[in-house]
Amino acid sequence: MLRARLIALHLTKIASHVDFGKTASVLQPLSSQAHSRCLLSVDVTRTAPRHMSSHPKRVCTENMSAIKIGTHNGTFHCDEVLACFFLQQLPEYKDAKIIRTRDPTKLAECDILVDVGGEFDPKRHRYDHHQRTFAETFHSLCPEKPWVTKLSSAGLVYLHFGRQLLVQLTQLKEGDRQLEGLFDKLYENFVEEVDAVDNGISQCDGEARYSVSTTLSTRVGHLNPRWNSKSQDTEEGFRKAMKIVGEEFLDRLEYYQSAWLPARAVVEEAVKGRHQVDPSGELVLFSQGGCPWKEHLFSLEKELKVESPIKFVLYPDQNGQWRVQCVPAGLNTFQNRLSLLEEWRGVRDEALSELSGIKGCIFVHAGGFIGGNKNQEGALEMARRTLQAAAQSPANGSS
Repeated sequence: MLRARLIALHLTKIASHVDFGKTASVLQPLSSQAHSRCLLSVDVTRTAPRHMSSHPKRVCTENMSAIKIGTHNGTFHCDEVLACFFLQQLPEYKDAKIIRTRDPTKLAECDILVDVGGEFDPKRHRYDHHQRTFAETFHSLCPEKPWVTKLSSAGLVYLHFGRQLLVQLTQLKEGDRQLEGLFDKLYENFVEEVDAVDNGISQCDGEARYSVSTTLSTRVGHLNPRWNSKSQDTEEGFRKAMKIVGEEFLDRLEYYQSAWLPARAVVEEAVKGRHQVDPSGELVLFSQGGCPWKEHLFSLEKELKVESPIKFVLYPDQNGQWRVQCVPAGLNTFQNRLSLLEEWRGVRDEALSELSGIKGCIFVHAGGFIGGNKNQEGALEMARRTLQAAAQSPANGSS
């Protein structure tokens, strides 16, 4: 429902706001508010830090239709399409015309420029990243954030306007812990990819084993005219691209707000109550299965200053049986902090129950990362036995 409502409110107007030739009257530069959490500079040399504005500049509402967003014409890319979509979700820019041109005279008349103009100057709302000297990242402009991917116009607009964008789309208030969580998550799992692709930054060193050809940036690129098409007009493709990136962003936002954030609350409650599950504090239990827990668990361990790393997670599966799953050493590794006992791996049912001395056993995976039992008590005992064995023989540890 939220996704449908967001799309209905924010996407139906896209086509009517793209102006590819005509220009409107020039407005006075917009004013800005400082945002105390992120520092930025007026030019890329960054000789002196300045406070960043998270709010677009105020304009006279009676002249809203005259506001202009400028970007380049010709072949379009995902970064400026997404930047324009972001801006048009804000009240100050919702009726803005998108002027696609490289004519310096027409660009000078625009209230905000993205991906064109050769300047990065937030005070004047110039958000280009093509300058030879430009090397800004989220971390360089907001030192408390970890991301070091060079920003494109999408990342620059998101960094400066992202919080207000999310306030507008979610009704959360700026400063809300959940809003900040969404702000970070959507950059890391949506916008950063667009920044990296546009700036030609590879995911890994060396030649990739296979090619990924279905990314958002690739799909936007395919909407440009073919090299041998009779018409090289990009107007219709740009409008389609804005609709695609808008729908995908809103869909991702809806998921993170309705599923990912509630999961964090579930994991936090389980982590705080872990000593009631086992005195060691190294086991957590979810009364309902299916909760995406890994990312939240690692984050909450740091936030809550968990001294002894959590080793196992217990939860019911869709059949009402119980699983005991090992906590991995990190988000992107198959290595476990502590694997289930080696002698149990690959053994099933009665043979496993007899071998372990624990009733109701169903299986332990040959990789040792997960096991099953018919009931909660049995799954808990499988985890406890593994902890006890590791305490007596540390060499049994992770694998």
